[in-house]
Amino acid sequence: MLPVDKRIREIEAGGKLPDELLRATEPYIVRGLAAHWPLVDAARTSIDAADAYLRRFYQGATVGAMLGKPEIQGRFFYNEDLTGFNYYSARARLDAVLDEMKGYRENPRPAAIYVGSTTVDTVLPGLRRDNDIDLGPRDALASIWIGNQTRIAAHYDLPDNLAVVAAGRRRFTLFPPEQLANLYVGPLDFNPAGQAISLVDFAEPEYARFPRFREALQHAQVAELEAGDAIFIPSMWWHHVEALTPFNVLVNYWWRQSPAYMDTPTNALMLALLTMRELPLEQRRAWQEIFRHYIFEPGEENEAHLPPHARHALAPLDEERARALRGTLLNRLNR
Repeated sequence: MLPVDKRIREIEAGGKLPDELLRATEPYIVRGLAAHWPLVDAARTSIDAADAYLRRFYQGATVGAMLGKPEIQGRFFYNEDLTGFNYYSARARLDAVLDEMKGYRENPRPAAIYVGSTTVDTVLPGLRRDNDIDLGPRDALASIWIGNQTRIAAHYDLPDNLAVVAAGRRRFTLFPPEQLANLYVGPLDFNPAGQAISLVDFAEPEYARFPRFREALQHAQVAELEAGDAIFIPSMWWHHVEALTPFNVLVNYWWRQSPAYMDTPTNALMLALLTMRELPLEQRRAWQEIFRHYIFEPGEENEAHLPPHARHALAPLDEERARALRGTLLNRLNR
């Protein structure tokens, strides 16, 4: 286990989280937030009870499954030279995946099996009727994650995230966004699940290869969650997730604090790599000032000299302007 002393703060909450907590910029845990869920109750009874409860809602949709040999010890990652991955992906029926997992429960060296980021309402329609969290007016995406003893490398997500452990036990290790340089991140555009990940193996950190990881650990926060517990992970916080029991189910809710018409900033990063990173130093510094002026420290005084009708791209963004900007970018990229 990593030498992390700081625990993720725990808070008390009733059946509904207040709005200020759902806009938080620091992580927290709510013990027993979903203790009333029938799925949690089944999981506390037995693995078989939780498995059977999930199957009650299954109507035959296929899911994306990640499958790895026992040698990977549950760590879904790259192969040795980062040209591929140490697992394979497949589409399968959920009940077939559950059967496969059941066959490995008593095996001391199980194959790694993981169903990740699957929309609950698509695969298990009706499950949320009695197993859900009230997030108020937020249009959150509810997803389910099912697996055995797996390890998901540290990564960040753009949306805010409320994750509920519905069965089993999981360990979460979190890092604030500013620890990016100390986490030794892999390729931005070639990664296991669409998000860049830390290359550090949290079970056996290679400090000689990744010396700055020791500094990251000074800022890390950790917690273990049981069935019914929930964790809030703010946007852009790095998180490593380890499932500690032979059968684990997590339900999470993602939402953004920005309108749906706004694109992911990752697109801007990739365009910056294409257009700015190889510029001479002084030109990069000039663009750094431009971004500071228009993006990172915007103010009304920046455009006050322009009449509103003449601000164009600098005007406040709405759905119509977002569509126009997207069209302009596509035209420029396609020429």
